[in-house]
Amino acid sequence: MIAVVAFDLDDTLYLERDFVRSGFAAVGGWLATERGVRGFEACAWRLFETGRRGDIFDRVLPRLGIEPERTLIDRLVRVYREHLPTIRLEPAAADLLGRLSGRCHLAVLTDGFYPTQQRKIAALGLDTRCRPIVCTDRWGRDHWKPCPRGFEHIQEALGAPPAQCLYISDNPAKDFRAPKALGWRTLRVRHPQGEHASAVAALPLDDADATVTSLGQVSVSDLLA
Repeated sequence: MIAVVAFDLDDTLYLERDFVRSGFAAVGGWLATERGVRGFEACAWRLFETGRRGDIFDRVLPRLGIEPERTLIDRLVRVYREHLPTIRLEPAAADLLGRLSGRCHLAVLTDGFYPTQQRKIAALGLDTRCRPIVCTDRWGRDHWKPCPRGFEHIQEALGAPPAQCLYISDNPAKDFRAPKALGWRTLRVRHPQGEHASAVAALPLDDADATVTSLGQVSVSDLLA
């Protein structure tokens, strides 16, 4: 019987694209206030929607008549990372958390820049629903998935054997190898709007035991069996 259900954060409990858009709005507000330049959010979002990743700030600024100097880019990255995001739990995720509450331990294990992940967790109200909440970046990037340390921490904190633990996440490139090696069960959420919806596991050990396209498809009785 499953005693611990641990969730990834981005594209599992909420859509990461919502955080991206919230961050673009924060950067756009900063540029409007500090530089008197408008239009950043709309331009950045159009690029994001085309699949652009990694250099959006560098590409948008020249279109707004601003030289993409490294000091400015670094400042905008801080604004993006440090803003309090306007995000919400996916309705199916909120419903599942409610249905699981009191029936098992709920935990979160997430990679990503530590202060940013903390702000997401606060905005989603997860600190009142889940214990422990593990942000692996607190230990350093070497401890991001597929490092097993976060999963081992949850096991030890809750006193649960691996066979009674389940991890729900979205990215087969890094999320499932460690918990499966420890003996956890795994479930992939392949949300159509998720960043890794089309990703395919390179090896069988990288894939989850089962896959859904929405947490609304999850039966609590089957999940905990």
